[in-house]
Amino acid sequence: MTMARPATYSPQARDDTGLDVVTGAFSYSGRAIAAELLRKGRAVRTLTGHPDRGSVDDGIDVHPLNFDDPVALASSLEGVTTLYNTYWIRFARGRRDHPSAVANSRTLFHAARRAGVQRIVHVSITNPSIEASDPYFHGKALVERALAESGVSYAVVRTAILFGGDGVLLNNIAWLLRRFPVFAVGGDGDYRVRPIHVDDLARLCVRLGAQHDDIVINAVGPDRPTFLELTHAIRAAVESRSIVLRVPGLVVPALSWMLGLIVHDVLLTRNEYNSMASGRADVAGDATGETSVLEWIRHHGDTLGRQYANELDRHFR
Repeated sequence: MTMARPATYSPQARDDTGLDVVTGAFSYSGRAIAAELLRKGRAVRTLTGHPDRGSVDDGIDVHPLNFDDPVALASSLEGVTTLYNTYWIRFARGRRDHPSAVANSRTLFHAARRAGVQRIVHVSITNPSIEASDPYFHGKALVERALAESGVSYAVVRTAILFGGDGVLLNNIAWLLRRFPVFAVGGDGDYRVRPIHVDDLARLCVRLGAQHDDIVINAVGPDRPTFLELTHAIRAAVESRSIVLRVPGLVVPALSWMLGLIVHDVLLTRNEYNSMASGRADVAGDATGETSVLEWIRHHGDTLGRQYANELDRHFR
């Protein structure tokens, strides 16, 4: 995917005492990356759609993430050494959809180039594909292509499932196992997942931000459990009596939709289930994170799933 840069692009040497930008530093992965940068003594600015979530105690300079004003966006990136990009949408809602997220990402990369940003570290997804029917994975592949064509030094960090901190997926599985007598797993549940702890992801991103070569790397932990094994590990950790029941795959999105009506959220879309069941959340190869998801689950059983984590509240409301 590496492409030659236009002759007009002439990056300066990296300033190890300079300013970095994180998109979404008050959200999940962005917050972990910003915290790691601050621990390293970097000055941090965020471009965010939720400026109200920050405070002066965060030590982060806050600017709006406004894709409708490319000039202002470029101005917010002037003097920046590295841009850490976590911007994306999980599912379409209202006027926000994956094609618009791709267009917004292109706008961001162009603004970074115009501002003279030296490097972009971009958080992507495992197994993106231009040919994918899932708009999430298709869109992620288009964004990776746009980044490679931007002419800015880059690192693409591909994640599957994140855990730790205030993560959603494992917490909400635990929440369901604590409260319902039955938990449905689609098909045989033998599709594998490759989770990484959010702090391991942050350390990897910051390490890559200090490098110069273009690179695409999978951000994955040491464990590759099947989804069924992952569910049973959470069930044991929270001491649930729920029956884990295998059901036809077509049933899972319908059940998720009905549960979503109860909690006023989107638990799992049809595309998300199909992508996970087809193996897109799994990759082979060496781990780039150190934390075992199965050990982490065992150590956090007392607190996991005590409260429901609402995705719509976090990103749309």
